[in-house]
Amino acid sequence: MGEVKAVRLQTGEIDATELSMAVKDATLGGVVLFSGEIRSLTGDTETSQLVYEAHESMALHQMSKIAAEAAERWDANVAVCHRLGLLMPGDTAVVCVAACAHRAAAFECCRFLIDRIKEDVPIWKKEFGSQGEAWIAGDSRVS
Repeated sequence: MGEVKAVRLQTGEIDATELSMAVKDATLGGVVLFSGEIRSLTGDTETSQLVYEAHESMALHQMSKIAAEAAERWDANVAVCHRLGLLMPGDTAVVCVAACAHRAAAFECCRFLIDRIKEDVPIWKKEFGSQGEAWIAGDSRVS
């Protein structure tokens, strides 16, 4: 049976290797890691930096629910971590790792994790760049 190995919010760099090691199990042959990186360009908009904020207790609760659902649904070991605070282009903002018996399930599980985290977890980002600053809701700028 799958297990949630890590659910974290943190201000420092994410150790993707440590998260990958946390999900390892000799019975699970497919391990998929998604790393979300800060882009310097979104469409025509340059990004010089961004800030992530969260309602931390609610965000951790929701991330835990999502991770538990993924672990059960795909019989997976999972780990998720999202950064808060100031990030620069090239920094890692989020890492999701899924380990399943087979690769197809691991890819599906990892995609589920990142998609649901982006959709359902109360984490907000404010982008700073060539067009000023704006809060981002989902994939849209909010003026």
